[in-house]
Amino acid sequence: MPRIKSAKKRVEVTERNRLRNIAYRSAVKTAIKRVVQAVVSKLGTDEVVSLKRKADSLIDRVTLKGIFHRNKAARLKSRLAKKVAKAA
Repeated sequence: MPRIKSAKKRVEVTERNRLRNIAYRSAVKTAIKRVVQAVVSKLGTDEVVSLKRKADSLIDRVTLKGIFHRNKAARLKSRLAKKVAKAA
């Protein structure tokens, strides 16, 4: 454990950020799963596109916060777009 006050604060901040980042990553995974499930269950095209738009928005937000690398975000969005296009 750190002895210096600023180091103790950094430990607290790092832990708080780590938990927040886990929550964001989980939200992105859930959004992606919803899109994939919608594609597999052959929901209406409008619903699938709407879910994909929400997932893309969430991925972009997480990328802006620095949780995902921009290449990872692009890869996730591209794979989702392929699945949606294949279903349509």
